[in-house]
Amino acid sequence: MSSELIPLIEIKDLYRTFKSGESDVDVLKGVNLTIMPGEFVAIIGASGSGKSTLMNLLGCLDKPTKGQYLFNGIDVATLDQDELAALRREAFGFVFQSYNLLSGETARGNVEVPAVYAGLSRAERHQKAEALLSRLGLADRMDHKPNQLSGGQQQRVSIARALMNGGHVILADEPTGALDSQTGEEVMKLFADLSKQGHTLILITHDAKVAAHADRIIEISDGIITKDPQSSSNDDLSAVVKPAPILNPRPGNVFTHLAEALRMSLTALTGNLFRTVLTLLGIVIGVASVITMLAIGDGARQSIVDRISSMGSNLLLVRPGGPNQRGWGATTLIPEDALAVRELPGVAAAIPEQGGTVTLRAAERDHRTEVLATSADYSAFRNWPVAYGTFFLHGG
Repeated sequence: MSSELIPLIEIKDLYRTFKSGESDVDVLKGVNLTIMPGEFVAIIGASGSGKSTLMNLLGCLDKPTKGQYLFNGIDVATLDQDELAALRREAFGFVFQSYNLLSGETARGNVEVPAVYAGLSRAERHQKAEALLSRLGLADRMDHKPNQLSGGQQQRVSIARALMNGGHVILADEPTGALDSQTGEEVMKLFADLSKQGHTLILITHDAKVAAHADRIIEISDGIITKDPQSSSNDDLSAVVKPAPILNPRPGNVFTHLAEALRMSLTALTGNLFRTVLTLLGIVIGVASVITMLAIGDGARQSIVDRISSMGSNLLLVRPGGPNQRGWGATTLIPEDALAVRELPGVAAAIPEQGGTVTLRAAERDHRTEVLATSADYSAFRNWPVAYGTFFLHGG
């Protein structure tokens, strides 16, 4: 049966080039690699050697610049976005150095996250998450949040999360980097047990001691595989090999996804209530400030418009004097001139004005002000209503 196994992962002449300004940087340079089902492989290299970029390509988180990537005999380049998402969801489990757990969720809630995207019901997710956590020795820590767990326990939660949808291929990027040596050994023993159960493990590390736990160690440097021992024969692989997943880009129930998104949002908001209240208060103050400033600006603009309108945009002031310095033309105006102007076509009113600066005296106090003598129509055309008092009557 094992002789019929085909490579689970096969990459041929793979390149990955990044743009850096106007120049191209080749991170991977013609990588060739074959991984059989059930293998425990360690890819070791120094920082900048391209191992993390290779892991992103193997996990379908990135696309190669050129070359071919076959997963279970299928060319990944031929898959559309939904099929790639289904492949990531059902075939791969990711374990990170920094765990990447949701701080507002319990251990069980973190493990259930991949199953939400897989469309499992809530009861199925609970049952499967509890079984995985119990299997990894966290039966009494299911309702604890990440900050209540040790580093090793958090890494176990992330491993359970990677196994939630099957975990046919587990990609671990420096999984022991944030752990002490004893806890790191426990995690590596756990990986070895998973390999014996048929999972394919790909370990990314720069530590030779960690890589030594793998059955096959691949060395990479400057984007080129410099050492790759012959793959174990099919007969040496574990007899328990998990079948490769069948791509199933099912969309799932939209309402279920919306309900889960709402639940996770509420959990995140209530997880740190004081911070949420402060954030909402800041938003309210910010919006209120914007509205207030707009209202003040609009009020000031309207006030200026009203003042300009009160001056009259259709008023014409006529002063006595000649059009030139030769002495001809009118040099004074009389009340009869206002009556004559009023008779002209297009003139609504002609109002005489006579004014100057005077001194007002009350008791022993003097005050200089302006006095304007005009007709009773002045206030109506200037839009200056009289606050109190009356105008002088003609002949009064």
